[in-house]
Amino acid sequence: MVLFKRPADDKGPVWVSALIGVFVALGGLLFGYDTGTISGVIAMKYWKEHFSTGYTDIDGNRGISANQAAVIVSLLSVGTCIGSLSSPLLGDRLGRRWGIIVSAWVFNFGVILQVASVTIPLLVAGRFFAGLGVGLLSALVPLYQSETAPKWLRGLIVGAYQLAITIGILLAAVVNNATHARNDTGSYRIPIGLQLAFSAILIIGMHFLPETPRYLIKRGDMNGAARSLARIRRQQPNSTAIMTELDEIRANYQYEMSLGSASISDCFREGMRGRMFTGMMLQMLQQFTGVNFIFYYGTQYFKNSGVHNEFLISMIPAAVNVISTIPAVFMFDKYGRRPLLLWGAVGMCICQFIVATLGTTTTGQTASGTITVLNLSAQKASIGFVCLFICCFAATWGPLAWVVTSELYPLKHRSQMLSISTATNWLFNWAIAFSTPYLVNYGPGNANLQSKIFYIWAVACLFCIVFVYFYIYETKGLSLEEIDEMYQDPDLKAKDSSKWTPKARFRDIPLTEVTYNKAATGSPPVSDSSPSAENAETVEAGDGRHGTPPVTGFPPSVDNSPKGRPSAVSLPEEGNTYPLASRSRSPPHSAPSSPIAVSPISAPSSRANA
Repeated sequence: MVLFKRPADDKGPVWVSALIGVFVALGGLLFGYDTGTISGVIAMKYWKEHFSTGYTDIDGNRGISANQAAVIVSLLSVGTCIGSLSSPLLGDRLGRRWGIIVSAWVFNFGVILQVASVTIPLLVAGRFFAGLGVGLLSALVPLYQSETAPKWLRGLIVGAYQLAITIGILLAAVVNNATHARNDTGSYRIPIGLQLAFSAILIIGMHFLPETPRYLIKRGDMNGAARSLARIRRQQPNSTAIMTELDEIRANYQYEMSLGSASISDCFREGMRGRMFTGMMLQMLQQFTGVNFIFYYGTQYFKNSGVHNEFLISMIPAAVNVISTIPAVFMFDKYGRRPLLLWGAVGMCICQFIVATLGTTTTGQTASGTITVLNLSAQKASIGFVCLFICCFAATWGPLAWVVTSELYPLKHRSQMLSISTATNWLFNWAIAFSTPYLVNYGPGNANLQSKIFYIWAVACLFCIVFVYFYIYETKGLSLEEIDEMYQDPDLKAKDSSKWTPKARFRDIPLTEVTYNKAATGSPPVSDSSPSAENAETVEAGDGRHGTPPVTGFPPSVDNSPKGRPSAVSLPEEGNTYPLASRSRSPPHSAPSSPIAVSPISAPSSRANA
């Protein structure tokens, strides 16, 4: 079985692209490890006694209240939500690479506070700052991966981010199991402090990796983009394949900018609203599958179900999570995003209904709230279906939510829209983490749902099925620019998207009217060392708001198109938007020859049939 079919126009070795994407996924390991660590820490006997403020459980043991547990667990998600919304400030100003480095240092500060803590307030502050770093990384890492990956391997490379998350959760379970019996601060400081080692590896490695070529094009540095892409693809900067790919990215970006400037409000306007909704719903529903209930509160859940050595049992779903993700990431570019998301939701829905039914019918509760197990075999079967649910999640919704959202958005809005969709993930992550103790636990002010909470997750999975069928487009085998074109086709339905093929090349559409005004957008001036950077960033043609009259055609000294070939892109004609194939083209614009000659490729591309 051939998992990947390389397009004929894709040249050079791919191992560098894959290695870069996998290494950057270490940012996901930080998230996964932190998620898995807190589940075990709040269940450790020494930690509960050491951090207790006087609360005792129904057996008289010192511990923390449901409110304290909710705050400790969920404060990470508050920080991540803020961090992901702030990611464009780093990703667009410092760049994707330096943004990841700074984010890792923010995470380190939070970890140091947690390690130093001996009371709940400092621990909570540490979790907030660690969450801030994780939130920044959760938006910047998939952004970096998607902007450097070949289109026919993008699912595998971005999927490595979720694989790293699962590995982090498993490592946390292993370390927690090794330290939970210690009767000193090492029981929680060792598993928390180990995160500094993972972060240090990411920080050091990022100093040796290139900036993404799409970011450099956005900043007007075509020469730098050529060097970056050549380094990633292991080719010469002036090779035909490199310059052809860059030319399409640049022309697409110029077309986007010709339609107006980029702002947060633009992400919710007509044309972008549908894609913004899709990304936000996908990330929200990923949380409502209920997977984080297992990893945040799984240790306590297994204990309540009558299972002995709950720390050891909690390693089983963590291991299933990793084992299921490894083969799955190789399938995204073979079978596509849409069918895997659809059938993954079906599998999760069935498993959640079974777990809820088994837990509700085979356990009881005393008047004091103690859980009694009526059928231990049924409880073991319930754990089995929990693992099957995690298998379905890890193979589909876990990684594919990150893959799809990293592909949805155009370059002009990509960092902003990806930050919003990622923040949606963390917002509902926080809501679930904070509310779960109140929904599950026994006592005044709590809903005491226990296993019935799985019915909530089951209904949410049922909604996932409906959402995928009507809103998720198939994007495998398409470049980010081709995906942008597909989403602007007004007649295309999600169920027919797998048959869609690109209809036009942006680089073959001549630029006829663009206003060049660098000061209006804050873009850096084009240096003399980058004569080919066109950076057409504003398009308020003829409005005179900036006191500069529009300049038609190319700037006199700027061009990076081969002689005799149509260059850049044109503004949409009045009353005519997409599809590009139906737009009438004006005569090719004649421009000076580029310093680097590129052979024209005029045939439209088709999907890579993996």
